[in-house]
This record gives sequence, structure tokens and C-alpha cells, in this order.
Amino acid sequence: MALSVVDLYRDILPKTNCGECGHPTCIAFAGQVVADGLSLSECPYLSAETVERCTVELKEQYAKGKWVRRDMAEDALAWARERASNMDPATFPARLGGELIMEEGRPVFHLPYFADTLRIRELAIATRTEIPLTRWEQVFILNHLAQGGTTSPTGKWKGFIELPNTTSKIKNMVDSVENPISKAFSDNLLLLKERALDLGGIVETEHAGSADIAFRFFAFPKVPVILLFWDADVDEGFEAKAKLMFDETVTDHLDIESIVFLGEELARRLVESTS
Repeated sequence: MALSVVDLYRDILPKTNCGECGHPTCIAFAGQVVADGLSLSECPYLSAETVERCTVELKEQYAKGKWVRRDMAEDALAWARERASNMDPATFPARLGGELIMEEGRPVFHLPYFADTLRIRELAIATRTEIPLTRWEQVFILNHLAQGGTTSPTGKWKGFIELPNTTSKIKNMVDSVENPISKAFSDNLLLLKERALDLGGIVETEHAGSADIAFRFFAFPKVPVILLFWDADVDEGFEAKAKLMFDETVTDHLDIESIVFLGEELARRLVESTS
């Protein structure tokens, strides 16, 4: 019989909210046990017999994934690997740019990635600089392998809100990408320039518009991104503002979710280097 959070709280735990397990309430402890696999033995008031009996039941439901908190990054990575698994590496250079090089008798795809180069062999991804990739990075890289078309950038730039089907993701782009960049580099344009150049960015002038400074990055050979930045103006009451612009062909190479992941990675690399 499966044990839900309510079952565990109502029928097994002492319901004293003593906090000795490290959680403020018994119901909070039950949630951790059911969803995250926390050991029931952390409750000091349960008998060994009760813990053993319930652990057997809990292991069965963990194995079935029942009520277990999903690892969203791992789920997304598994989906991206499946999506890219049928791709022929021989098509990568023409579609995405980069080079296919034989190494030890096996094809390895070398794909420029910001200031680095990815080495991709049988969907295993490494970097030239040996900097580890986050799981979300691997997701949008694999999605690019699977989706990337032959379309080259046209030089027509659009804000994220102008891309199709982005309504549900606009808040993510603002909260996870643009706001962190704005906050980190407010009144610090020199540091922003230093970090942008370190990431392979080049100063953008043609499409900078009214921005105080702008940079063009090549996340991938056919996926350029422009970062526009307006510094804070205390006298005028304006806070710093950042905005990403994408070539109109970006959706030929990445789905909307992956575009957000890409923006988050750019922000992370810029901002974490300032802390």
C-alpha cells in the first residue's frame, strides 16, 4: 500500500511537531520523506519495526515514481538526448556550422560556443576549456543539434517578446536574465564590458539603438545574441535596464524554452563572475 504525505502524517508520525528531525512540523517532514526520499529514521520517535515496514513500502513507490518530486533538469535532459539521438553527425557542419573531425577513428563535432568550443561525440558533450556544463546548458545544446536548420542569420533583430509563442516565458526572461544583468552592472559599464569581452562578445554599434552600450555574442555560429544595456540615471530616476535581442531566425535553431535557457546561461556567466 502506497504511503502519501497525509497517510504518513496521520497514521505513522507522532504529530508532535517537536522539530527534532530538523523540520518544523511533522507534515513538512512527511513531505520530504515522500517526495524527496528522506529517511524515515530521521524521526527519533518511530520504532525500528515501523521504520523498516514503511521503508519497504516507500521504496516500492519511489521505484514507480509515485509522488516523487521530479528532477526537471534531468527530465529535460533525457528528452533532449532522445530528441537528438537520431541525428546524423555528418549533417551538423552544414546545418549548424563547426567542424566534424575524426579522432581515434570516431567523428567528433567541434562547435564554437561563446568563447569556447564544444566537442561532441555520440551526444557526450565536453568543452575545450574543460569547464563543466550545467544540465540546462546540455539541454539547449542538444536541442540545437536536433532542431538547428540551415538558415543563416538575416541581421533582422527582435526582442524576445516579438518572437512567436513567447507569452508564457516573458516573465522568465525578465526575472532570470534581464533583471540579474541590470542589477549586477548598474553603474558599472566597465565591468560589464570586461566580462562581455571575456565571453567572446564584441562591442555592437550598428544595432545598439539608444543603449549606453551593447555587445554581440555568438552562442553558436548561427545563433547570435545582442545584449543592450542602459545604465542607471539617478538624476532622471531611471534604473539600469538590460534587454536581449535575437536574430529573427533564432526559432529555426532553438525552441522557445531553449532560448530562455540560453539567456539564463549568458546571464549566469556574466553575473557570477562579478560575485
